[in-house]
Amino acid sequence: MKSQKIKLFCFGFGQVAENFVKTILSEGLNLEFNVTSRKESHSLKLKKLNYNSYFLESYKFDKALLKKLETADHVLISIPPVNNEDIVIKNFSAHLNKCKWVTYLSATSVYGNHNGKWVTEISKTKPSSSNGIARLNAENLWKNLAKKNDLPLQIFRLAGIYSNKFNILKRLQTNKLQIVDKKNHFFSRIHVEDVAKILFKSLDSFKRNEIYNISDDKPSSQREVAAYGAKLLKLEQPNSVKLEEVKSEMLQNFYKDSKKVDNKKMKDFFKYNLRFPTYEEGLNYIFNNNL
Repeated sequence: MKSQKIKLFCFGFGQVAENFVKTILSEGLNLEFNVTSRKESHSLKLKKLNYNSYFLESYKFDKALLKKLETADHVLISIPPVNNEDIVIKNFSAHLNKCKWVTYLSATSVYGNHNGKWVTEISKTKPSSSNGIARLNAENLWKNLAKKNDLPLQIFRLAGIYSNKFNILKRLQTNKLQIVDKKNHFFSRIHVEDVAKILFKSLDSFKRNEIYNISDDKPSSQREVAAYGAKLLKLEQPNSVKLEEVKSEMLQNFYKDSKKVDNKKMKDFFKYNLRFPTYEEGLNYIFNNNL
């Protein structure tokens, strides 16, 4: 792999895609990459490597990106559906012919509510939120496209992502955390560095038409994680509210679903040991490094 040049195109360049690129570069691979964003097209630099960011918003885009996309052999899709449509398929499905690695980043919201039980990749998908419904629809569109055009596709169903930049410690410090008093509510999460490293592993360990849950080893309630974070910060435990008092639709949807996401398939196939196997290691690292 190190002797080969990777031509990567990232639809969206949020924290997962950026950490993935940084992981590739830190491993010394020969990389050329380009990305999309909702900002006007411009050139940038990451770790001394020049790249282009092309404008893409809904169905409007800079047509200059097509040339880069058509020569890309690796494509990462991290853009969520727009109006229940996948804008990458809608705009660019005819330009993915040279790909030997296509990864669609979905979410564990596709499972919906399983009343605190474990879910695997073959568990029933019964999304209850608009986000989960749109994600499942996008998954099916990608699977159909892969079958029709013989695309080398894998789907990662990501649990709730936290990072050194976005995490519960910062919300506790700014008093922006709202805990809902709900019994038997379990939620899975994953540190963004682990997501990036699993993506990196998949460059060599790749199997077409597979779906993987990407989560850590310890599904937990939000109250449990908040209590651990507050203890680290030496803050009082955050107060809880009843679900019917919550105004945020996103937070309401979060508490509707309760499930424990199984990651055995991910760990077995990619032979990957999580750097942050639970929220405890992740929050300790963030706290001890003043991040």
